[in-house]
Amino acid sequence: MFEEFYRRHLDGVTRFVARRVNDPNSVADLTAEIFLTVIDSAHTYRPGRGSEAAWVYGIARNLVSAEYRRTARHAELGARIAGRRLLDEDDIARLEEQLDAEHASRQAMAALADLSEGERAVIELVAFDQLTVSEAAAALGISRVTARVRLHRARKTLRAAALAVPEPTQFSYAGGEA
Repeated sequence: MFEEFYRRHLDGVTRFVARRVNDPNSVADLTAEIFLTVIDSAHTYRPGRGSEAAWVYGIARNLVSAEYRRTARHAELGARIAGRRLLDEDDIARLEEQLDAEHASRQAMAALADLSEGERAVIELVAFDQLTVSEAAAALGISRVTARVRLHRARKTLRAAALAVPEPTQFSYAGGEA
C-alpha cells in the first residue's frame, strides 16, 4: 500500500523539492525525509480535509521551509554533511538531471519574489505543482476563498510584471525599402 502511494507521488515530490533546492544531496535527503514524515503521520491524514496530494505537498512545503531555517541557523558545513548518506554516481547523475530539468522553474519562481508569502505559496502549488485551488488551500491550511483571492492577486501582479518587460526593438530602415 505505501509502495503504491510512494510510486504515485515520488516524481511530483522530487520535482517540488528540486525547484526549491539546487543541491542533489539535499534533494535526495529532503525527499526521503518527506516520505518518512508521511509514514510517521499517516494516522493524521483526513480525506475530508483535502486530497492526499494536498496533504503530501503540505508536508513537503513545511519540511523544505524547515530546511531553509535550519540551514540559516547552522551555516557550518561539517554539521550539514555529517548526517547525509553518500550517493553513488548514478544517484547524483539522476538528481542533477532533475535539477537541470527544473532550472527554468526555479528561474520562474525567482520572479515571484515581489509577491507576498501567502500569494506566492498559492501560485506555486497551483501553477508549479498543479494542485487545484482547493488542494492548495488544504495544503496551506487556509479557506478556498482565501486561496482564490491570493491566486487572483498573484496572477494580477505577475501579469503587470510581464507587461512591464520591454518588447524587443524592431529595426526598420528609414526612407522605405532596403
